[in-house]
Amino acid sequence: MLTKVKKGWELPESAATDESVFRSRRSLIRGLAAGPILLGAPALLMGCKEDGGAASAVVAEATANEVDPSASLYPVTRNLRYRLDRPITDEELATTYNNYYEFGSSKNIWKKAQALPLRPWTIKIHGMVEKPFEIGIDDLLQQVQLEERLYRHRCVEAWSMAVPWSGFQMSQLVELAKPLSSAKYLRFASFNDPDVAGGQRAGWYPWPYIEGVTMEEAMNELAFMGTGLYGKPMPKQNGAPLRLVLPWKYGFKSSKGIVEVEFTDKRPISFWEEIQGGEYGFWANVNPDVPHPRWSQMTERVLGSDERVPTLLYNGYGEYVAGLYSGLEGERLYM
Repeated sequence: MLTKVKKGWELPESAATDESVFRSRRSLIRGLAAGPILLGAPALLMGCKEDGGAASAVVAEATANEVDPSASLYPVTRNLRYRLDRPITDEELATTYNNYYEFGSSKNIWKKAQALPLRPWTIKIHGMVEKPFEIGIDDLLQQVQLEERLYRHRCVEAWSMAVPWSGFQMSQLVELAKPLSSAKYLRFASFNDPDVAGGQRAGWYPWPYIEGVTMEEAMNELAFMGTGLYGKPMPKQNGAPLRLVLPWKYGFKSSKGIVEVEFTDKRPISFWEEIQGGEYGFWANVNPDVPHPRWSQMTERVLGSDERVPTLLYNGYGEYVAGLYSGLEGERLYM
């Protein structure tokens, strides 16, 4: 008799986040104890759960002795062009239920993420650019125009939230890099330090975490480099000190802890695409009419409530981005 041993990222449809997970921490713990949970679902880059006040206390304690050098920059001015159709998600929900596979698969991974040192932090800019260079995060923050934007966030697990991101338009990074005309894509690599992030000792994952966008996507006004959240520097568990924020795409495209940006003429193979290309493709645009192979994307649960609402094409941002995909009907645009 043959016994199939599942890989860490494999998941039955029943393991996708459901109402009981959102409403009960105990239900989540029981689900984890019962077996593997959505290691292959990209939304795992960023999750949220309802936790008690003790969670906030632990976060406060973890950060009390570490002053972020960029703290004086926040809060930044809100850009009123980007508005929400729903209330802002409670900060505690958005910062105390997180998946960050670099640190492991626990839903309480925000605790382990506090081990990540944020200084020194250098971003390498290279590839098809006029002159490759490296820049420290604090120097980078001095060369860009920071602002706050209210964006919806849609997870491939079919939950959603709405949060105030601080950061800068990705086009500013492109302009600093001075890419050659032959560059067609941006390839982002996250940090890789198994001594700090124990999840990176898992050999079945293709570390470091890789993501990519086209040059046209990068220059779109919605594409954002996140450096803060809720009027403060970005929490470690949410991707500090630098992460992608692509609100028209599923959350797994918004990689965390970025240390490298490469300009290239070859389309990058992203982390989850390499693991399971049949389920997670390069484009990952939100589309209710294209289901995940194991569950529907027609509706989403708004985090922090029992409300289930229809999912919108491009997560409701079609007026900004639909034109990017004209003529690409043959591509797997949405997964």
